[in-house]
Amino acid sequence: MVTPDTPLASAVPDDVEVALERAVAAHRHQHLFAERASNIKQSAVRDVFDISMRPGLVSLAGGNPFLQSLPLEKLGTIAYQLVTEQGLTALQYGGGQGTLELRRQICEVMAEEGITDADLANVVVTIGSQSAQDIACKVFCNPGDVVLCEDPTYVGALNTFEVYQVRAEPVPMDAGGLVPEELERRIAELQASGANVKFLYTIPSFNNPSGITLDAGRRQQIVDICRQANVLVLEDNPYGLLRFDGHPILPLRAGNPDDVIYLGSFSKILAPGLRIGWALVPAHLQRRFYLASESVMLCPPTLNQMLISGYLEEHDWRGQIATYRRLYAERCAAMLAALQEFMPEGISWTKPDGGFFVWVTMPGHVDTYPLLHKAIDAGVVFIPGAAFTPSDRPSNKLRLAFSAVSAEQIREGVRRLAPVLQAAI
Repeated sequence: MVTPDTPLASAVPDDVEVALERAVAAHRHQHLFAERASNIKQSAVRDVFDISMRPGLVSLAGGNPFLQSLPLEKLGTIAYQLVTEQGLTALQYGGGQGTLELRRQICEVMAEEGITDADLANVVVTIGSQSAQDIACKVFCNPGDVVLCEDPTYVGALNTFEVYQVRAEPVPMDAGGLVPEELERRIAELQASGANVKFLYTIPSFNNPSGITLDAGRRQQIVDICRQANVLVLEDNPYGLLRFDGHPILPLRAGNPDDVIYLGSFSKILAPGLRIGWALVPAHLQRRFYLASESVMLCPPTLNQMLISGYLEEHDWRGQIATYRRLYAERCAAMLAALQEFMPEGISWTKPDGGFFVWVTMPGHVDTYPLLHKAIDAGVVFIPGAAFTPSDRPSNKLRLAFSAVSAEQIREGVRRLAPVLQAAI
């Protein structure tokens, strides 16, 4: 059971955690760990997900798609046919770059957002976009190198940077996303100090966790700043097609084939359990990126790729994305209405036009991490803002997710959360 004394980064009691660490430190294998192993930390987000499974809690924590809207029976039929009719292929090793058919279809998916010049030869299928981030660090970063990122940014990327002993340097955002002048200033400062800046990691559409979208007018400016400084752009865009109005903003990759590595995923537009994503890599970088991916996973799972191909071929996947958009727009509206109804003075929040998340800002003196247990006692779960920044300072932010929760649950969750935040103020 979670109590106010339970460590915030873990559901393991403090004395047990200490005992475990001492046991590892005392073992004869301790000296065998690589230096990078000390940077591998348990994810606070994963811990909160585990806690959120408790009965009676309203979870506003998980950025999960609403799978109940999928054609599950049709997916089951496709999977059955693949195993019974094409099992010798579907259950066998496959090509390291991904199946030809899926890479062709991925180019069609990217064209829906405006990337119309993608060559399937430059598409590398990955185990979700998370592994593509790992591959990018493996290929481009030495220990001590610098990657730039938005502040806040995706916790999984921060964990990857830590493992590879890479310095993540945040760049400020405002309501219009990454601030170009701040990016230019930060690159100049870092390079003047001798830092080796390798790439900018950015989630330009419906940033996780903030929900903020990079203004269309800033996008080319961001790429131009990075190009001039010889800094790659790593564009992570799992939510781009989930713009509520159905008109996605052009990705940074559109029109910039040599300077942007584009990461996509089926986790948000289909199902995360399939663990299939991709990278569209500049032609001159493709071979090393592909070889690095093959050295990690050998090949992406053939059955999962063929299942996705069957879904894209036999189902109206564009209509499914439109269904997701309507659903998430309604739930976002429910969350914004509940925040307006219940939140006390002194609290503000973002108003996303797509994606899964709303970012709540408390007064500056409030640290939201200790509030997590109080919220759990009140019957609601959120993710504290400290999980989403490379800074080790306390954060007055918190993330709320609306994607997987009904409008009624959203309202109830916000109602339960409001007194906790009021007391902290």
